[in-house]
Amino acid sequence: MSLNIRRARPDEAGLVLAFIRELAEYEKLSHEVDATEAMIGDALFGERPQLHCAIAEWDGEPAGFAVWFVNFSTFSGRHGIYLEDLYVRPSHRGRGLGKALLVYLARECVDNGWSRLQWAVLDWNAPSIAFYKSLGAVMMDDWTLCRVAGPALTRLAGSSP
Repeated sequence: MSLNIRRARPDEAGLVLAFIRELAEYEKLSHEVDATEAMIGDALFGERPQLHCAIAEWDGEPAGFAVWFVNFSTFSGRHGIYLEDLYVRPSHRGRGLGKALLVYLARECVDNGWSRLQWAVLDWNAPSIAFYKSLGAVMMDDWTLCRVAGPALTRLAGSSP
C-alpha cells in the first residue's frame, strides 16, 4: 500500500469540488456549498491563484485533500498557512492520510520560514479535536471566530464609514 501527497492539477477542479461537497456533508453544512467547479478551478489555477490544494492518494486513488492559503501574523512578522479544509474519505481513514497532509503543510511552513499552521474545527467534532491535539495542536478557546457574510456583508459594505 502506498501513500502519495501532491499538488492538485488544473484538470482536478471537479475532484476538489467533490471533496468539498463530501466534507460539507460530513459537517452537516451541505446547504452552504455554493461553489462551482469553475469557481474552484479559477481560485486554484486562475491568473493569480491565492488558494492551494494538496491531494492525498492511496495506491493512486484520490483519498483526501487539504485546501489552504497563505496568511500573515503581524505579531510574528511572518506568513503562515491557514488550512481551510482537511478531509479524508471514510474508506481511507485510519491509514495516516490526515497526518500526512498536515505534515506536508507543516513542512511547507518550515521550508518557507513561516511562523504557523492554523485552522478551525467544529466544537462537536471530538474525533478530529483529539487527533489534532495528538499532533500538538493547541485549541484556542480564548478566541472566537467571526464572520460577516450574505446580507450582513452587503449591509456592512453599504454603511457609511
